[in-house]
Amino acid sequence: MVDDHPLFVRGLELLLPEASDGRASVVAATGDAASAASLVRRTVPDLVLVDLHMPAPGGVRAIAAIRRSTPRTRIVAMSGDDDAASALAALRAGAEGFLPKSTEVADVLQPLLSVLDGWAVLPADLLGALLGPGREQPAPVDLDESERQLLQLIAAGDTTTEISLHLHVSERTVKRQTATLLRKLRVSSRTEAAALAGRAGML
Repeated sequence: MVDDHPLFVRGLELLLPEASDGRASVVAATGDAASAASLVRRTVPDLVLVDLHMPAPGGVRAIAAIRRSTPRTRIVAMSGDDDAASALAALRAGAEGFLPKSTEVADVLQPLLSVLDGWAVLPADLLGALLGPGREQPAPVDLDESERQLLQLIAAGDTTTEISLHLHVSERTVKRQTATLLRKLRVSSRTEAAALAGRAGML
């Protein structure tokens, strides 16, 4: 955890193991954004939670530094507010998702597991704010029924496992079909695919 609020960090240290039946725990924490990347290199966590509103250099720069030094590490930004501009800056810096700090600990676990499974996570209202009513409409893409169904499941935030159960195919098939769909949509991430689905009126 990269967060300068000791009470919040301590709360997750105590509650995450209990909420996850021991599957999740905080292995290290720092309130210094400048030292975040070196701490991640030393401790090699599966996932890093980064508070966006920290003293200089700040959470967004910490995310960018972590992404450069350990590109395979998954990162989720957190904030005490739902500022779309800050969340977008975090995503551009390399975060796979954003969660408000108001989220209950019991409700934090599933989004974090989804990020570890390769998905991006955003609150629905924040996704709508990022899309914005004035955004340019995307060029139409010709998708068949199975591709449209897969895109809708991705946009709904379903995990690879959940999609495989819904479509009655293997998780490996879901990953292959998702990669093909992203290429067809000319996007590089599931977050972009979800945004495209929103702009196309598929949510």
